[in-house]
Amino acid sequence: MSDADGLAAALTREHREIDSGIEEFVAGADVGDVRDEPLRTAMSALRRHIYLEETFLFPPLRAAGLMMPIMVMLREHGALWNAMDGIDAALDTTTADRTAVLDQCRALLTLLDQHNSKEEPVIYPRADLDLGEDVHDDLADFLHAGRMPEGWACATAGH
Repeated sequence: MSDADGLAAALTREHREIDSGIEEFVAGADVGDVRDEPLRTAMSALRRHIYLEETFLFPPLRAAGLMMPIMVMLREHGALWNAMDGIDAALDTTTADRTAVLDQCRALLTLLDQHNSKEEPVIYPRADLDLGEDVHDDLADFLHAGRMPEGWACATAGH
C-alpha cells in the first residue's frame, strides 16, 4: 500500500477483491464450471480482513467515540463468519449440493454488500483521520503482508 492511497482506499480495495472471488465462483458455477478455489481464497481473505479490522482498526476507533458503529460492524462480522462456516461445511461434504452452495454464496454477497455499504463511508474514512501513527503503520504493515493467527475467530462468531 502506498501512503498516497490511504488506509480507507486499501481496505475498500480488499472488499472488492473478496467480492470478486465469490462472484467468480458463482459465475462459473452458473455455467457449470465449478471451481472451489476462488471461493475458498475469497473466504480466507475475508476472515483475514475481519481479523485485521477487529484487531487493529476497531479498538482505537471505538476509543475515539465510534462505539455504536463498531458494535454494528462486530455483529455483522459474526453473521458473515457464520455464513462462511456454513459454506465451508457444505463444500466439505462429499455430496455437496451445488445449488445450496450457490444460494449460500449469493446470501453471503448480499450480507457483504449491506455491511460494506455502511463500513466504507462510516468507518474507513476515520482510519485515515483518527488512527495514531503507530496503529496506522501496524495496520498498513498487516495489510501488506500480515497473517491471521491459526484458529482465530471473530468476536461474535456463533452468535
